[in-house]
Amino acid sequence: MNKSKLRHLLACVAFMGVCSTSAQNTLPVNIIPQPVQMEQTKGIFVLPQKIVIAYDSSLSEQAKYLQDILAQSTARVAVLKEGKTKGDIVLTTDATGQMKAESYTLSVTPKGVKIVGADISGAFYGIQSLLQLFPAEIYSKSWERDTQWQAPCVEISDAPERPWRGMMLDVARYFYDKEFVKKYIDMMAMYKMNKLQFHLIDDSGWRLEIKKYPRLTEVGAWAGPEEKRLGGYYTQDDIREMVAYAKVRGVELVPEIEFPAHILSAVVAYPWLSCTGVQHELPTQHFISRDLLCAGKETSLQFLRDVLEETVELFPSSYINIGGDEAVYVRWEQCPDCQALMKREGLKKASDIQGYLTNVVAKMMKEKGRTVIGWDEIIQRGKIDEPVVALSWHHVTDSLRATKTGHKAILTPASHMYLDFPEVKIPGEVQAAGWYPPITLEKCYSMPVNDYSEQSTVIGVQGCFWSDQFIHGTVLQEIACLNENRSENYAEYFTFPRLLAISEVAWQKQSRRNWEDFRTRIGTHYERLDYKVCHYRLPQPRIVKEEKQADGSINFTLACDVPGAVIRYNTDGKYPTVRSALYTGPINVAKRDDLRAMIVKTNTQYSLPLYFAPDYSAYKAYGEHVFAWEPLRVQPKPSNWRFEVTGKVNDNGTYELTVIPTRGDNSVQLGTLKLWKRNELMAEIKATHTVKAGDSPVTYRFTLDQFEAGTPFHIELQGHAPQGNNTSGMMFLKKL
Repeated sequence: MNKSKLRHLLACVAFMGVCSTSAQNTLPVNIIPQPVQMEQTKGIFVLPQKIVIAYDSSLSEQAKYLQDILAQSTARVAVLKEGKTKGDIVLTTDATGQMKAESYTLSVTPKGVKIVGADISGAFYGIQSLLQLFPAEIYSKSWERDTQWQAPCVEISDAPERPWRGMMLDVARYFYDKEFVKKYIDMMAMYKMNKLQFHLIDDSGWRLEIKKYPRLTEVGAWAGPEEKRLGGYYTQDDIREMVAYAKVRGVELVPEIEFPAHILSAVVAYPWLSCTGVQHELPTQHFISRDLLCAGKETSLQFLRDVLEETVELFPSSYINIGGDEAVYVRWEQCPDCQALMKREGLKKASDIQGYLTNVVAKMMKEKGRTVIGWDEIIQRGKIDEPVVALSWHHVTDSLRATKTGHKAILTPASHMYLDFPEVKIPGEVQAAGWYPPITLEKCYSMPVNDYSEQSTVIGVQGCFWSDQFIHGTVLQEIACLNENRSENYAEYFTFPRLLAISEVAWQKQSRRNWEDFRTRIGTHYERLDYKVCHYRLPQPRIVKEEKQADGSINFTLACDVPGAVIRYNTDGKYPTVRSALYTGPINVAKRDDLRAMIVKTNTQYSLPLYFAPDYSAYKAYGEHVFAWEPLRVQPKPSNWRFEVTGKVNDNGTYELTVIPTRGDNSVQLGTLKLWKRNELMAEIKATHTVKAGDSPVTYRFTLDQFEAGTPFHIELQGHAPQGNNTSGMMFLKKL
């Protein structure tokens, strides 16, 4: 039996009966997002050697899309017949007008396939469900001649719960070429997501060609010296190409033109846009510039009008995103032009200028048939006259602010939907954002969201992939002469498989979500992602049972959620390799931390290992563990212990660092504490303490009033042991 057939058979056996409604069927159904109604009927549909695709004239592009996929992988001839109602696969749209927008029905019988969409998008989603019924090889880039091209017979009636099922791709902090963006769109469409927020503008890059202001891309799209220059931009023809590509796949590209903050790339190109007129350079390290668009100058407002005019001509979306987050208003407070504007408009504080700007743009966009979207700050800065949509990124409950002010909201809380955070915090994980706790696949899937109705405030859900990690350093930058694509692989690694969870959260009612069922279904999609050449993250082995034995040892029973993969493990606390022991049954270890196990799919594709973090529960009252010292870290003369507290420092306020010596005969002398935001000193506490094991803990208290989300924070604490380094201890941090 060839490998392709064996792989498909194993998948069928492993998942038989999980989603099937009939014991007589042998082919599993593992569609993501899960359809609203599905009945698996008797029999299978086998693709004939010559496939006739009949379709309504309105679906010509979608029929061609299906033809291309089938021709690429199945080694069969697919013939298109426009305006016909008979074929092996029939694509039509609803003639009654009674179906819900974007809904579809899919009927698969032994005689053929019929897809009826409420509209073009609905028909396209029916195609996606059909493709997920075939073996994973359907996505192959080359002919799979030995695959049995068959699908289970089903009757599906499906419709999305919410109109906004989105992702955000940050191309401003790191430039992805148009081919990668098209691939990202394609992967979204595969899982029925319909909005891509295109984060085109930020402090570190301007990515959209604007004919009237050529320096935006001549200057604002590039950072660093010539030999290490980073950046790029999309021509207007590139944008048109991507918009057309997305349209076929039911994806709406929503441009984001960020202001009044995050616009340093424009200020570098045209310094007169700012309040000071000072010439800056484009940053190569992530930070949030204090320079804002000067709202008091008519020239700045005209710039905004001109840019938005060209933007809406390029993007047919009914929405435009204006950003609006993380503005610091010091420049406006010091600017005579902005102060004159405040007096003229009767504004009480500098932050009200942002509300004024939002109103100006919202009215302008209304005239062009566009609705303004922005981060949730846009509904918190003054009274906004026109209805807008706020992206609630701070907390899930922030959508309530939209309810109170008559606006709409999209849920994209950093706690569940920011995909630049890792899934777990395991030593060895790739560079990732750390200012919020990890977001596991299960946590992403569990995000609460109310059911949708026409009157709902929340119109949908959106995941966000930020690219600022690329400019925290050079670790992830490609080397152009080697034609590397590590940054694209990184983006996919963090997006997948969590995008699949977001797609189901957005598509169906919360009451229908079932984590155990989803975990089973997603297992069959890893191979599909392989054939899509998508670089996803493999899960660690799952602990099914942990049993303590009479002698104090522990038995672990593990499970692998990736069909066709195996578990390799060590029992000495060391990270396993692809040559470590093969898991075949329960493992006994003397203590938990002795076990290290990982999923191995191939010799070059494997997961991070199971990892048991140290137990600090006894110190819970002191906050989170941030640092530990051992004898080899202790010097006889004063030196700085520097450690990261990103994520532990997560807001403005007062914090307390507690130092607890735990072992050793020697005393440690502690000195000045400094809190750093990147390279900017935020707090300095001068003190002198001497501590030794057995002594009471020592505390340092400091206050932060310039917190920035997504920014690294570090603490430096002077410490040394002049009498000897036989000393160990820990430090904990908490917000008071």
